[in-house]
Amino acid sequence: QVQLVESGGGLVQAGGSLRLSCTASGSIFSVNFMGWYRQAPGKQRELVASFTSGGGTNYAESVKGRFTISISNARNTMYLQMISLKPEDTAVYYCNADVRLGVAASIGRNYWGQGTQVTVSS
Repeated sequence: QVQLVESGGGLVQAGGSLRLSCTASGSIFSVNFMGWYRQAPGKQRELVASFTSGGGTNYAESVKGRFTISISNARNTMYLQMISLKPEDTAVYYCNADVRLGVAASIGRNYWGQGTQVTVSS
């Protein structure tokens, strides 16, 4: 019913920049949560950036000042702008959303994108 598709990953040198996109298809009545996660080999999946219900943003300490989360409602797309990339940013990045599909939905449903690989070379 709802599908999230990520794009924008790739190979970049340390200090470079990359912009990830997550486009949603399907009908979404309301959004409970939207954010970006990442998972590196041998590490747990971590929340990198997300929106708060009040319209603010949250960032993991490791990416503060370097990553920016944003959204285009018209395009149903969430973005993650990444600058000053470091080798330790190398991971598969996933967009995530918990949404209500209609007014009759008492709780949200959780959706994940397929993941996009970000590789930062030293």
